[in-house]
Formats: sequence, C-alpha cells, structure tokens
Amino acid sequence: MELTLYNSYSRKKEQFVPIDHKRVTVYACGPTVYGPGHIGNGRSAIVFDTLTRVLRYKFKNIIYARNITDVDDKIIARSSAENKPVNEITSEAIKWFIEDNNYLNVNKPTHEPKATQYISQMIAMIEVLILKKNAYVLEDGEVLFSVNTFKSYGSLSKQNLESMIVGNRVDIDRRKKNPLDFVLWKPTSRNNIGWDSPWGYGRPGWHIECSAMSKEILGETFDIHGGGIDLIFPHHENETAQSICANNKNSLANYWMHNGFVNIEGQKMSKSLGNYLTVEDLRKKNIDGAVIRFVLLSTHYRQPLDWTNRKVTEAQNIINKWSNVTNNRDLNINGIPTNKILEALCDDLNIPLAITEMHKLLKEEDYDGFANSFFFLGFNSNNSIKSKNNLDKQTIKEMINLLIVERQTARKNKDYRKSDLIRIKLEKAGVTINDLGNETNWTLKPNFNPSSLLTEN
Repeated sequence: MELTLYNSYSRKKEQFVPIDHKRVTVYACGPTVYGPGHIGNGRSAIVFDTLTRVLRYKFKNIIYARNITDVDDKIIARSSAENKPVNEITSEAIKWFIEDNNYLNVNKPTHEPKATQYISQMIAMIEVLILKKNAYVLEDGEVLFSVNTFKSYGSLSKQNLESMIVGNRVDIDRRKKNPLDFVLWKPTSRNNIGWDSPWGYGRPGWHIECSAMSKEILGETFDIHGGGIDLIFPHHENETAQSICANNKNSLANYWMHNGFVNIEGQKMSKSLGNYLTVEDLRKKNIDGAVIRFVLLSTHYRQPLDWTNRKVTEAQNIINKWSNVTNNRDLNINGIPTNKILEALCDDLNIPLAITEMHKLLKEEDYDGFANSFFFLGFNSNNSIKSKNNLDKQTIKEMINLLIVERQTARKNKDYRKSDLIRIKLEKAGVTINDLGNETNWTLKPNFNPSSLLTEN
C-alpha cells in the first residue's frame, strides 16, 4: 500500500519515497516556550504524531526530531516583564508542553533538541554563509542573510520578492541590501541572554536555529519537514534558503507538510478577541485528552479547523462509546489497524475518512479491528484510564512509571533477566513500552488490566 503525501512545495500529492528506506527522517517545528501552548500547537503535535505512527508501521526506523525554541524575543520579553530568569520562563513552559503532549497521547519524538544546545552549530553555519557571500555583517555585529544571493527565494511560498515586501509590510531598514534580508545573528548586551561569537556577544535569529539543529540530527537533506501553515513564510522559506546555500544542496527536505489553522467558534483565535485557547485551559476543564485529540483530527489536517463547544460534546459522546467497546470486551490486540483504516491514513493522512471507517467497524461488529484501529490512532489517551480494582488513575500511572524506572536501572546494571521480566509483566498488563535512547515511553492497550501490575514477577 503506497503512502501519498501532499507536498507543500509542489502543491500536489506525491508518493512518498524516502531517501533511505532503512532510515526515514522527519523534522517538525515545535513550540517557542514562553507560555502555555495554544490548541493550534496541539493540533500540529497530534498531526505529526499520527504521521509518525503511520511511518513506523510502514518503515523499520523513523528518526523524528521536533525542536524546542528556548531563546527568542517573546521569551526575553516575558522574562523582562516578570523579572524572572529566562531559564525559569522556558523550564515552566517546557513542563506545560510535556504535560500537554502526555495528555493528548502524543508520543515523544526520537530527538527533542533545544535551540540553546546547538549554538556552536549555528555559529559555524553562519560563518559558512558569510564566507560564501550569502550573508554580511553590519557595523554593530548583526549578521544578515542576503536573499538576493539565493535565486530560488520564494519557491516554497510561491511568492516573488516584490509581492513579499508589499504583502508582508516589511519594515525598511536602510542598512539592509534587500528589505527581505533576515537576521542570522543579533547583538545584545551582556545583561541579556547571549553567547560570544566572531561578531560579538549576541544570540541567533529564529530561522538559523532549525537549520542547524536539523542538519546536526538528520543530515543536510532529509525526508519530511513539517509545521503549521503559518510557518511557510517567512520561517520555512528562510530555513530553505540558508540551508541550501550553506550545505550546497538542492533541497533541505524532499517533502513539506503543513497543518491548517485552528479557529474558535468561527473566529480567528486571538488574545485581543478573548478567545485564545490553550491545552492547559482544556485540561483544567477536565476535557479528556482523547476528546481533544478527536476534535483536532476530525477535520483534514490541511484544512482550517473550527473548534466549537458542539464538536467537543459530540466528540465526548463518541469517545465514551468507543472506550466502552474496548474496555468491556476480551479482544485480540496486536496494534495493527484494518486495511480500510490504513488506506485512509496512507492517502495523505485522511483521518476523517479513517474515523468514518471506525464507525463502520462498530456497525459490522468487528470489535478486534475496531480496537486495534482505536489504539493505532491514539484515542486511548493515558488520562482516560478507567479506575479498576479500586486503583485510581494517578496510582496506576505511578505504578507503571516505577516499574519502568526499575527496568531502566536493571538495564543500566546489565541485569537483563530482571529487565525482561519487568517488560513481560508490563506487556501482560496491556502496557506497550517503546524505548527511545535512554528514555522509555508507554501507552495503554484497550485491554489494559491493572490487576496484573499487582502480581509478583
């Protein structure tokens, strides 16, 4: 079964053919961590989580990197306004982000690099761009990329230079060779967060961060680059320009994928309109993570999604019904969705069609196929754990996490027998574990039985 994806670069669906079938590489732009993430961030995380679930089914090894931007004007502005250190602001926001993703049953990526961990790589890339005359240094130490040196600038967003200047109301800076020239390195005072560089104390521009991190982790050209549709210009356009120039390659990524905006009750989400909605807001209202995930996947990922109270209510009813099906039957669970579900997902992640097929499976009383597809789509979020045997949700989570820590310790001590026994115990209980480097993620199968956690190995 072929996997087809809509490529934002070509503006058409294309068969997905990886550079290396043994190592599929994906990069998605993650959050700028200055506060709680809004549901648009949640939608992007869920969309690319679903993509990687499909890729992992079809290919052996998926390397998925999703960055965290932990140095940015917005972060510094909040730090200054609240008189808090930058790392306190970012640590708090990262904690929110992790909690949000856990709540939405979003699997942890293979790599989750922070921008501040790759400053030396950014400086090295900027040095190459200066050497190749693709960038220039101003008197105050600011470094700018020269868009005139990249003849294909605008090829991703399908805009010409003149329309970009007019359409985006670019501020005129007389120091720039072209109004669209963008910052690679910006000088700052020693009182602010920054690093020493050949051009003085300062910090990187936003765009160079992703170029340096993706190159370091995935290589100069990788398979898929993703993010929200708002990132096409200028972020992804600028990423493409500087990466191709620095690396002397024809492309940064072979496939570009972008998810649509999230509106609220028919209006654009905006703090000024008072309809700015975060995942944390929804968590505080005890709206189940599976319900949030369902709503955010119910509209095709490329289309704008309208978040409404009615959709939330409808989704809650569906998830309740579906959870009852999976919780109250002895099912054959192998984690493999039905062919119809797979066909829908392999057609540019047509999740609305997959959801339609889920309803058909119930009507046809194919409960095994339904449960496996339910699990594969991630609708069994960890926060949906049913209380069984008088164990509450928090207790169950703590028990699982303790066992995982115990297993990690055993592996570290090379006590592989004990490690295997713990893994078998978790699997018998219906806990799927996934080792990613030194970390282990877990999800629950629909036939999860917490009583098995209480037994001795």
